[in-house]
Amino acid sequence: MSDSSKKPDQEPTFLDKQVTRRNVLKYTGIGGLGVLLGASSLGGVFAMTNQVPSKTGKADKNETVPFYGKHQAGIITEAQNNVYFVSMDVITTKKEEVKQLFKEWTEAVALMTAGNPVGERSTNHYMPPKDTGEVMGLSPANLTVTFGVGPSLFVLDGKDRFGLKHKQPKELVDLPKFPFDSLEKDWTGGDLCIQACADDPQVAFHAVRNLVRIARGKATIRWAQEGFQRSKQSDPKQETPRNLFGFKDGIVNPNVQDKQEMNKDIWVQPDDGPNWLEGGSYLIIRRIQMYIEVWDRSTLKDQEETFGRYRDSGAPLGQKLEMDPVDLELKDQSGKLMIPENAHVRLAKGDGKQVILRRPYSYTNGMDAKTGSFDAGLLFICFQREPSKQFIPMQQRLAKMDKLNEYTVHKGSAIFACLPGTSLGGFIGETLF
Repeated sequence: MSDSSKKPDQEPTFLDKQVTRRNVLKYTGIGGLGVLLGASSLGGVFAMTNQVPSKTGKADKNETVPFYGKHQAGIITEAQNNVYFVSMDVITTKKEEVKQLFKEWTEAVALMTAGNPVGERSTNHYMPPKDTGEVMGLSPANLTVTFGVGPSLFVLDGKDRFGLKHKQPKELVDLPKFPFDSLEKDWTGGDLCIQACADDPQVAFHAVRNLVRIARGKATIRWAQEGFQRSKQSDPKQETPRNLFGFKDGIVNPNVQDKQEMNKDIWVQPDDGPNWLEGGSYLIIRRIQMYIEVWDRSTLKDQEETFGRYRDSGAPLGQKLEMDPVDLELKDQSGKLMIPENAHVRLAKGDGKQVILRRPYSYTNGMDAKTGSFDAGLLFICFQREPSKQFIPMQQRLAKMDKLNEYTVHKGSAIFACLPGTSLGGFIGETLF
């Protein structure tokens, strides 16, 4: 994750102790669900009820992220607590139906991110309601929804599917197979993607559920995965989240407030290829299963040398603070490199030229039926301007000799071109269609 102090200019500051109507009931003991963490008394709880959405359904502005803009939200947005990621296959053969789908998705997301239901509430008891209703009374919880298109939307089995082949960017191609990959079809690829992030898992799922519902007859789910990180309520300092190995994950990130840095490394530029993607970005997602039982039997020394960082502080080996620079030449008194040659941080850094924006989440999927162990790991999500010059060379180094490979396996993989944002009256994907 990026440093918590780095927040994009166009997005509101998140209040650490926001309370929704649902959480007031949940944490004050009504219904037997406990007490509000961090509140000294019930007076402290009800003193904050001005942050609770009113019965009119109007959302607290401090829990909303603007939908319209030059770029889609959910890329440089401060990472929310939860993600629900869906890859979809387009089943219609009509380009106009795909275009219409994006129009309807845009309208729905603009409503949901503002805390409104999808469409007017129905008074006809003999018709299905337009909105599925499970977030009634909840705040938008900083919901963002980010859409992307995959290589197979343009060309599938050598065929130009929707007359868009000439618009396929050179960077939008399936990732190469990396050493030790063990990719499964059930977790790989897709024509479209939806990344819904929110500080409430029910809000994130509700968004995806309704978008998938709207897509019925035009697109179907290929694979889906939910993820989580430490919540902002449990970590008021908003430190860098830890992965399931107990180490801070995503420490090194570009400054999302630096527009020049974002244009250099994250946002697609006019001379990068087809101009329809200008202002967009490339999303790469890897579903990485962690062998946490094996890891749990490893010594702390081995764990720290595997990552090249101290577990407690997150500092690079030989340094004191998390944000201290990674010194690859630093040696101990015996002349041994502090950060081993095969340490994850050394290989990820390389020559420092490959910069990506990391936005990872942990996942747990119950038991792995093949091994009888946990099916748990990392949903690694990152954004960049040119995958061929950023993620791919970085992953090629990691795949060859990263010591972390002893404890992980890559089961899923996909690449998507995240479309540019849109303004009121437009729709996501209008530049493509």
